[in-house]
Amino acid sequence: MAYEFIKLEMADGLATLTLNREPLNVLNIAMMKEMNAALDSLVGQGVKVLLIKAEGKAFSAGVDVGEHLGDQVNEMIEVFHGIFRRMDALNCVSVASVQGAALGGGCELAVYCDLVVASAKAKFAQPEIMVGVFPPIAALAFPRQIGYKKALELILTGDTIGAEECLRLGLVNQVVAPEELAAATGKLVGKLMALSGLVLRLSKKAILKGLKEPDPEDALKKIEKVYLKELMVTADAEEGLKAFLEKRAPVWQDK
Repeated sequence: MAYEFIKLEMADGLATLTLNREPLNVLNIAMMKEMNAALDSLVGQGVKVLLIKAEGKAFSAGVDVGEHLGDQVNEMIEVFHGIFRRMDALNCVSVASVQGAALGGGCELAVYCDLVVASAKAKFAQPEIMVGVFPPIAALAFPRQIGYKKALELILTGDTIGAEECLRLGLVNQVVAPEELAAATGKLVGKLMALSGLVLRLSKKAILKGLKEPDPEDALKKIEKVYLKELMVTADAEEGLKAFLEKRAPVWQDK
């Protein structure tokens, strides 16, 4: 399928979705529909890693403010939140590579990814409060990632923070010089691609189950269930352990 505002590449389990509405990659409904169609097309394709990056000087300046008005807001929210629902349903590891400003919906898209590599020039903000609204995805994700008080501060003030502050808070995983962003992203993605996609998915599943359960004992029981009932019955778990004992590189089957 040909896209106007994004690019999609799929190679050997790596899906790369590139925002391509320069210069600021403002997310309008048409662009977000393309993103949803692209994510739908990846279902059943054996995606191990989803990489989201952008062309232009900004990662994304956010969702088109004009499409928040009147009846359009319902469609805009449905289409925008559809991106995150599809990312969850795709059930793979997601990585964001952020070269510039990630604001509003662009910030939500970046930090919702499992792992984030950011340029030292990148900046992040949820400025929605300044135009009389709040960011629903950030309201969901920020407290889980950085805690209640800091999440509330960022959402209620709309303050812009740099990549280094995001690293300190835990919103991003790495901050690198702008000229090193592509290489650093490639190195991280390469590490993930060398592993079993099935084991990556089950590891992520176990972590999420633990996060959702407030009682540590109940959380551990759910993690144990994933480990014993879902992981240890796979060919890749057996292969990985045998390869270690036999001092050889594992050959993953993703099953």
